[in-house]
This record gives sequence, C-alpha cells and structure tokens, in this order.
Amino acid sequence: MRFALAPEQREFAGSLRKICDAAGTPGLVRAWGGGAHRGGRTLIRQLAGAGALGLTIAEEYGGLGATPIDLVVAAQEFGRAAVPGPLVETAAVIPALLQGLSESEPAGRWLGAFAEGRALGTIALEPGLPAVDADIAEVVLLADGDRLYTARAEDHIRSIDPPRRLFTVAADELVAEGDSVRSALAAALDAGALATAAQLLGAGRALLDRTVTYAKQRHQFGKPIGQYQAVKHQLADVLIGLELAEPLLLRAALTADTPDRARDTSAAKIACADAAQRAARTALQVHGAIGFTAEYDLSLWLTRVPALRSAWGTNDFHRARVAEALRTGARG
Repeated sequence: MRFALAPEQREFAGSLRKICDAAGTPGLVRAWGGGAHRGGRTLIRQLAGAGALGLTIAEEYGGLGATPIDLVVAAQEFGRAAVPGPLVETAAVIPALLQGLSESEPAGRWLGAFAEGRALGTIALEPGLPAVDADIAEVVLLADGDRLYTARAEDHIRSIDPPRRLFTVAADELVAEGDSVRSALAAALDAGALATAAQLLGAGRALLDRTVTYAKQRHQFGKPIGQYQAVKHQLADVLIGLELAEPLLLRAALTADTPDRARDTSAAKIACADAAQRAARTALQVHGAIGFTAEYDLSLWLTRVPALRSAWGTNDFHRARVAEALRTGARG
C-alpha cells in the first residue's frame, strides 16, 4: 500500500508551489547566479512566511517543530522550482546541528532568524569542503572534528550549477566543542542528505513535467514526438524511477529519529539522485539541441541535478553506508 501524505501536507505543498510560480523562479535563479540576490531573498522570505524554513526548528526557538515528512514536502517544492540559496543548510542542516549541541546559546542566537527568513545560514562540515553562498549568508559555520566555528568566505569555487555558488571558508570564533558537536554533526549530515534527496526528487519531477509537455508540442513527421514508442518508453522509465524513489525518501523521513536513520537516508539519497539523473538525461535527449542552450529554462534543472547528486555525500559514500549497515545487521 502506498504511503499517502495527509491533506494538510498536500495543501502545504500546493501553497509553496503557488508562491514559487508567482515569483517567476527561473528569472530569480539566473539573477542569483549573476550575483543579484534581491528577488531571491524576497522569495525566500515568502517561503519562510509560509513556514517552510522553520519546519525542523523547535517552537522554543521560533520554529514549528514539525516532522521530517514536512521537511521532505517543502524540499521537494524547492527542487521542483529550483529555488536558489542555501535552503538545505538554513532549514535542515544547521538546525539539526545546533539543536543537537549540549550548549543551547548558539541555537537561540540564530534559529529564530532562520525560521522567519531574516537570515540565511551555510556550513562546511569539515575543513576544505566548500560552503554554499558563504559570501551572502549571515551565519557561516565550519566544523572541524569535535569543534564548531563561525567562519568567513574566502575563495569562490566555480560550480557546474552557477546559481549554486560555492566558497572556501576560514574559521573565526569557536562556537562549541566536545562530543556533542561530533554527534550533532552526524545528525546534520543526515538532515542535509534527506533534504537534498527531496530536492532531487522534486527536480526530477519538474524535468519530467517539462519534457512531457514538450513531447506533446514538438512535431516530427506530422505528429507529436510523444506519440512515438521510443519517446514514450523513455518517459515511462523516468516516471517509474521517480515513483520507486519516493517510498525510500518517505521511509527515511519516518525513521529519521531511529537507529536506521543513516541506512535509510543513504538509500533515499541514492535512489533520488539516480532517478533525477535519469530524468535529466532523458529530458536532454527528448529536447534535442534546444536542451543545451543556457537561455532555455530546462538548463536550470539540468545543471542543478548533477550539483545536488554530489552534495551531502556522493553515491559512493552513501552506498558504502548502506553496505556497512547491511553487514552489521547480518552479523547481529
């Protein structure tokens, strides 16, 4: 039996979609990649006003204290619209990290501003890893073993997805240290992987929707190319991949507070990344030469998918975690 979202969750997703559609997201994404953030910031504040950025933040810090399922619902809409900015870091990663620390002061200092959309946060989970949008985020963090620092942006790193702007960061002030930092970082990694998997699933669905529409409109030899079996089969394969990835994503959300968290999160990230990659590859093939042009909106998702595939753990990293969990379970 397929898991069904509650009516209020479907309504929440619909409201976020309306906000993104009304904002004209493709134009905002292009502007963000060029360094113009005003429109994107306005959209992010609107999404925060709908509750999308405070879902995993406890009520005591100004958030909603909602479930991981609600986060997955929101992140799918972020991915479907290709919303720019460090949303995964602001809405999922840093809240999981700060609320897992033994010290509560850092959480109280920043999380309320995240929930309201007044501030964005980003983080590098270890030295040498880049942080998304570190040049414009109000809160930039750097983790180093069992220590957590505030940080500052240094060098810009070119990304395959121009609106996903990456920077190296350097440590400033110590925020927290000790065993609680190390365990909170593990939870933060899984929160980032879960939200990114949801973004990938949303991006895959956006690619499929756009490709189906194009296949109905583009004619060859007197009829729409969508009527040819070769095209139908490819689109059907994309749909099957997305549909099979969704239950793994929802299971990961349901087990986020259990010992199965790492295994299920990794399985979901792999499935959603592979499904989105198939959607991107098929979209490019069906669209043909126009799919290569940066001016065509399809390109926004074609570059976003490979960037997200390697974010918060590559497929190799997550496959290794699943394999280790299966080996451990077998021995037990």
